[in-house]
Amino acid sequence: MPTTRRSSGGGRGATATGRQSTLSFNHRVTKPVPKSAKDLVSKPAKQSPLGKHISSAQPSPTPEDEDSIKEEIKDEEEVEARPRPEEKPKSEAELRADKITDCQIDQYWRKLERERIASRVHQEDLTLAEKVLRYWDVSSQYGPCVGISRMKRWMRADKLGLNPPLEVLAVLQKEEAKGTGGIEKAHMDEILNSTSIGSV
Repeated sequence: MPTTRRSSGGGRGATATGRQSTLSFNHRVTKPVPKSAKDLVSKPAKQSPLGKHISSAQPSPTPEDEDSIKEEIKDEEEVEARPRPEEKPKSEAELRADKITDCQIDQYWRKLERERIASRVHQEDLTLAEKVLRYWDVSSQYGPCVGISRMKRWMRADKLGLNPPLEVLAVLQKEEAKGTGGIEKAHMDEILNSTSIGSV
């Protein structure tokens, strides 16, 4: 059987020169530029004596590039000039929680401890705030604690009329004001996430 020859021209998808056509975006960058890169362009940096020699060898930007940079800077200035939304006013419950003292939170915890038969030996090294919040996590009458922040869970329980303890909200606000890390996430949520990651 004779071998067949393929013709180089006139085939499907071939151009007159026999090459595949290429896409051109006319040297425009179509992806967004991060703000940090824009800041570098807008603010001149201090140059060392060597920088003068290097910068003289590089071509200067074209007027089109300068216009596009100026437009981006104007857009950023407009965004910064917009009035920022004010912090939402605190609800009545949050205002009442602000008035709760550490002594009242301690009394709340002692009342819970008196209801138990034995003391919580495994929680001796925890702070009072962490004890209160962990008790809040396992209080199932206020809904699930996994997948929702403690503050949102408290607000949800309050909206549903479940009368969540005001001391928990006070502890959350005080710990947030102190800047305590990881206070918003339930301890149970951390445990479940760590076991699911380890099992993969």
